[in-house]
Amino acid sequence: MSSPRVVVLDYGFGNVRSAVRALERVGAQVELTADKSAAMAADGLVVPGVGAFAAVMTGLRAVGGDQVVDRRLAGGRPVLGICVGMQVMFAEGVEHGRRAEGLGQWPGVVDRLEADVVPHMGWATIEADPASVLFEGLHDERFYFVHSYAARSFPLHDAPAERLTPPVVTWAEHGDRFVAAVENGPLSAAQFHPEKSGDAGAQLLRNWLGTLA
Repeated sequence: MSSPRVVVLDYGFGNVRSAVRALERVGAQVELTADKSAAMAADGLVVPGVGAFAAVMTGLRAVGGDQVVDRRLAGGRPVLGICVGMQVMFAEGVEHGRRAEGLGQWPGVVDRLEADVVPHMGWATIEADPASVLFEGLHDERFYFVHSYAARSFPLHDAPAERLTPPVVTWAEHGDRFVAAVENGPLSAAQFHPEKSGDAGAQLLRNWLGTLA
């Protein structure tokens, strides 16, 4: 079987080089680019993100990344969001009292964690759904987080089952409970950094690559 072709979207926000190296190590053919045609044609698209929600959205829109994500998902083409690349999949983010519109793939709001120490930085365990594909074989592992904001609810999870398949949601805690990862058809996302999470992160990326066939 040929290696899956993955584009890491290069729009100015994210640990793009480490993401590229991590994906290459687990067997993907990786291209780092902002080219929309390449991003549409790839087997999988990775949307990284570091920094402020609003700034990341500005960067995405500047390269047409919002359109690429929407079109890929409409066609059932896999997308993986990482860190703020996950956060912007929600309807909006609130930072320092400022609301910014997200990509709107999921309803819900990303806002500041309520914890004694913020940012949340370091290794943490997760509460993975038994149905998770991303976390297959990884339910007892720890992953590396660096963030001050998160989605603390997931409204789509409560959607009527007869209308759509409920997403698989993985949770973690820092002060309060927050969404650590989501698997929702072709759209997957992680609040933590798989590329910084050692062997567990590498296996999660392998699991995601396995969904691209």
